Amino acid sequence: MHQAFFIVLREGVESFLIVAITFAYLRKTGQKHLLRAVLWGVLGSIAVSGLLGFLLWKNQGLNQPLWEGVLAAVTAILVASLVVHMWKVGPHFKQDMERELAQATQKSSGSSWGVFLFTIVMMSREGMEMVLLLLQIQDSKIILGIFLGVLAAALIAVLWQQFGYLINMKKFFQITSVFFLLFTAQIAFQAFHEFSEAGVLPNSEALHAASEPFSTQGIYGKQYSNFIFFGCALWLVMSLVVEKLKSGSGSKLQNPSNNS
Repeated sequence: MHQAFFIVLREGVESFLIVAITFAYLRKTGQKHLLRAVLWGVLGSIAVSGLLGFLLWKNQGLNQPLWEGVLAAVTAILVASLVVHMWKVGPHFKQDMERELAQATQKSSGSSWGVFLFTIVMMSREGMEMVLLLLQIQDSKIILGIFLGVLAAALIAVLWQQFGYLINMKKFFQITSVFFLLFTAQIAFQAFHEFSEAGVLPNSEALHAASEPFSTQGIYGKQYSNFIFFGCALWLVMSLVVEKLKSGSGSKLQNPSNNS
């Protein structure tokens, strides 16, 4: 459950920021008539991501372990590359988005379609990443985790709009990116475990037995899942507390009280 919560929380917040930056740019440039194209783009990206999830779930094939191994390997590669990419473009993410939006809105005749396609591409990337990660979670409480993740992402979105200065989004994305990479490492090992179960590796039977305790359903695998979730969650909370204390101390030093 907690893995699904963290995944949906991260992707939900990132998706909100994409929409918020797009809305702010269109309002700033006096192109409010294009806001509807953004909303249609969001709906389109939800449909694309949902279709991807349905197709992956429906077409699992006869060899279940082999299919799960291939899907886990693809997920590990894509998610790791996307996280590294976001680390590189993160510092100038807003500027890059605004530049691409400017190009999409250059031609008045096709500006609505340009913004619509831009939104679909940006949002579908987040949705596909979330779908691929959620498909790797084998937990009966995954629906509860998704629901709580959506609520938490919505809460952060509201707080960011009302009190943006209170939330360090850079720190949030740094820590959740670490979680994604640690979780991706587990997915990569799970791919190895599934390939051994499918019998496509040398000495597959021995490898499968040896890797079973470390799989996502094994005793050590479950402990690892708990460790990365609670470790990253504690790290996030403590970093926010320390930052708040530092900002409080800084304000006191700047405005010392006069003792008579």
